Amino acid sequence: MDMSTQYLGLSLKNPLVPSASPLSRNLDSARKLEDAGASALVMYSLFEEEIVQDETLFTSFLDQHIGHSEASSYLPGKISEYCYLDHYLGQLDQLKNALDIPVIASLNATTSGGWLEHALELEQSGADALELNVYYIAANIEESSHSVEQRYIDLIIELKQKISIPITLKLSSQFSSPANMIKQLEQAGADGVSLFNRFYQPSIDLESLDVCSELNFSTSADSLLSMRWIAILYGRVSLSLAATGGIHNSDDALRLLLAGADVVQMTAALLEKGPEYLSQVLQGIELWMEQNEHQSISQLRGSVSQKNAQDPASYERTNYVKLLKEN
Repeated sequence: MDMSTQYLGLSLKNPLVPSASPLSRNLDSARKLEDAGASALVMYSLFEEEIVQDETLFTSFLDQHIGHSEASSYLPGKISEYCYLDHYLGQLDQLKNALDIPVIASLNATTSGGWLEHALELEQSGADALELNVYYIAANIEESSHSVEQRYIDLIIELKQKISIPITLKLSSQFSSPANMIKQLEQAGADGVSLFNRFYQPSIDLESLDVCSELNFSTSADSLLSMRWIAILYGRVSLSLAATGGIHNSDDALRLLLAGADVVQMTAALLEKGPEYLSQVLQGIELWMEQNEHQSISQLRGSVSQKNAQDPASYERTNYVKLLKEN
């Protein structure tokens, strides 16, 4: 059975790719992911805000200790022992040396200069590809949807002029026309998209009345949003399609592959059940393929996309009307 697939121009042994998570911070857990069958690994995200915070701390220290800026013994422990950017690049180097699978760096920047500068550093440090984790909330009521979309397009155009490794964008579903947006990104030079980024939602503490953060893991139901849009996009765009968000078991993964995903990315299930759980998901996919007489992932992929489905309209409005009638 041929489980191989192509993603971002990379030849992968199977379609299971652990997405950005704390598991890539530790070399031991990264090795376990590879041993369990991971075909590539997306690193945890490099955040521009963390780099700026380091630089601000360093500058503040120098301002308060004029005359000793070249003496390393005067550096506070947080700076001398732990530099966020250096640590990330060092971890990338370790993963590249220790693993046989491709390592995809993840970047979350906030400024045009930050995207470009740090993308170049990641490329120079050996990343096989770059995932842009674009976490942008369009909260400015004066900013038009066209302006929001243009941010992404301009970003890709600028990076593709300087970066030679493949670039994929982890996108939100909050575009008025996701398919058209992805087509524009392809025309701008994007090598792939990952659908969809789950923005963490703020909450309100009812005792302190402070706005607080909550971490809620995805569920399998969340993967259906990605499934719909990947099924619509399959055969209509040429860039790589990755599914992310809500993939917890082999059934979830199979649905996304049948819809047309090149790879499926997992996080929550691996954090809950451990890196070794990935092998169970892979075995489940292989078993289903054997029972349904599929000889390869390429034969399976996209066979129930909108382009190939018996009822293409079911990916749009038909199922909605049918569901209301039945209930």
